[in-house]
Amino acid sequence: MTPRAKEISIGELARRTGLAPSAIRYYEDEGLVHPERTAAGQRRFLRSDIRRLSFVMIAQRLGFALSRIRELLQDLPDRRTPNARDWSRISTEIRGELDQRIAQLERLRDTLDGCIGCGCLSLETCALYNPDDIVGAEGTGPRFVVDTEKRPGRSPGQSNREDPAS
Repeated sequence: MTPRAKEISIGELARRTGLAPSAIRYYEDEGLVHPERTAAGQRRFLRSDIRRLSFVMIAQRLGFALSRIRELLQDLPDRRTPNARDWSRISTEIRGELDQRIAQLERLRDTLDGCIGCGCLSLETCALYNPDDIVGAEGTGPRFVVDTEKRPGRSPGQSNREDPAS
């Protein structure tokens, strides 16, 4: 395949990814793809940009911000097809972040029916989980969901300052 045959137009990239050309130009402005320009000013993308933009779309669906996606892609070569090792590194990194999000979502799901440590004490069960609003002193927001990773083995209502053995 000649070097030119490895390149595709923005229209072909749009057709292959399902993205509008305006979205592709936006991702270019965001530094996520780096097309070459012809003498006439037309953008020419590598075929590997299909995979690159597909990753961007998947990462966005998983809730990653464009700034984080850019960080993940920054070490990938702009004009070289990413190899298996490149994608493996990103996959390993993203899996850890996804595992953390999944754990947080599971904690949220498991506390929805009870006190979440927001300090409102409006439910009868909140008085049991959070007597005297102990959690209110630990900060704002839903502390039992947000801070669970700081409290290994602690149950709702157990302060960070309490000994879990007592």
